[in-house]
Amino acid sequence: MELESNIKKHANGVVCNGTDSKESSVERELNDEIEAVELNGGASNGHHLHGGNMKKPLPVGDGGAHDGRIKRKAKRLIQRQNSGSGTGGSASGGSGISTTSLLTNGGIATAVGGGSPNSGGNNAATVSILANGVLPAATGYVVPHRRWKNSRRSRNLTRGRGLPKKGGAGGKGVWGLPGSEALAEVYEDENDPNYDSECNDRNVELREVITELTPEEFFKLAEPIVLEYYEHGDTHEVAVSFDEILQSPLREHITSILVEIAMDHKDSQREMTSVLISDLYGRVITGKDIEKGFNMLLDNLPDLILDTPEAPVMLANFMARAIADDCMPPKFVSRPEEHQHLSVYSEQALRRADALIHKQVWAHLDNVWGMGGPLRPVKTITKQMTLLLKEYLSSRDVAEAQRCLRALEVPHYHHELVYEAIVMTLESLSQTTEEAMCELLKSLDLTCLVLPAGMEQGFMRVYDDMADIVLDVPLAYIILDRFVERCNRAGFLTDKIINNVPSRGRKRFVSEGDGGHIKPASLPMRD
Repeated sequence: MELESNIKKHANGVVCNGTDSKESSVERELNDEIEAVELNGGASNGHHLHGGNMKKPLPVGDGGAHDGRIKRKAKRLIQRQNSGSGTGGSASGGSGISTTSLLTNGGIATAVGGGSPNSGGNNAATVSILANGVLPAATGYVVPHRRWKNSRRSRNLTRGRGLPKKGGAGGKGVWGLPGSEALAEVYEDENDPNYDSECNDRNVELREVITELTPEEFFKLAEPIVLEYYEHGDTHEVAVSFDEILQSPLREHITSILVEIAMDHKDSQREMTSVLISDLYGRVITGKDIEKGFNMLLDNLPDLILDTPEAPVMLANFMARAIADDCMPPKFVSRPEEHQHLSVYSEQALRRADALIHKQVWAHLDNVWGMGGPLRPVKTITKQMTLLLKEYLSSRDVAEAQRCLRALEVPHYHHELVYEAIVMTLESLSQTTEEAMCELLKSLDLTCLVLPAGMEQGFMRVYDDMADIVLDVPLAYIILDRFVERCNRAGFLTDKIINNVPSRGRKRFVSEGDGGHIKPASLPMRD
């Protein structure tokens, strides 16, 4: 009944105010538009709403098109208004009535559900019909449209207010949450040609696998360690390096590798190799490992001779030195029948090693490789150079003389060889010796065994000692002049050597202060 009375009142142009006197912005805008329509002839009763106040006029044009525009605008505004507050009415247990719109006589009729979330469904639904194009007053307070449009509050009601998006990892131009790349699962395409189902299986247990080195690979790893040892001479560093790369089955290869590398070097490096084997014994390798290593060398001796013709002699020296250092028993070389399938070279090496260790004293085996060049006394080196020159004069073998000079390993002391060669030439008083020594010095200069500085230093030493040499060899100045001229023609002397050749002082036949008279051959005897 109450609804019907409200409808009648609105049909007569009377606006019924509800319990709430507040009017929404949607209703105010619609009232302005509707009143504008009435002012242009839309109302038939001749009186106007709101005390007869004049509103804005309707634009000139088709009235039906303008009415349609008003209806569409009203519909949009009501839908916006209900989108913010419609959820509360539907959650109140269905006590509210859904909003409907009725269009009668060119106006708008609206039925608004009054059930709000806080009212608990106590307010009854109110239906208003605009028969003459008048929008009734609102039954409840609604947030004004303009204020809601400019609000800074979040439109999404499911998110908390002021919370960072994606935990601080969202937004434009950011890298994401730190560590999120490790948690991301990598997508694996089964159609990918590189896809491997066995490798990508989730049920895979990973275990550490240590690959075993082959003897060839171990040789490549050990060779730089040995060559570096020849530079620094630290056996402890070599033992630590071998511990890092060594595996149990490869221990017997250490001795064979050390000896093979030492065969390609000089006696000083071979002496260092013998010391290294002695220091590694008991720490890295055992006596059995050393014996197995020498057995490998005996088996490979025919191949080693191709590169090193003196391999049997060198191997015998290594075995004798290892026995002297108590690294393996003497029976290893004294019983050759225990070794199977020995070659002729292997038997030769065993016989030489047995002969070296069966001397009364093993102290001589400490110098089986000789003494290193810088470690030997100067007198010993001078004596060896003198023997080298005497052997050369007897054999005239220049190549052998060069090999012996290299074996001395004293390049800084080669000027002594030049000095001894010149002094030997002066004492010989023979032109044959002069020719042989000139040929030797020329070959040494061409092969750069004796550098120009060493050649110059040797000649200058002879020039400085000529005052003493001439006492033993009166013709020393004459022979020296002749020998320097011969060497100059050979083309290996510098200008400094030629310009500084000494000459014997001139004998004076006239005394100073006697008036220039020549002295008689014999002085008269006094009475």
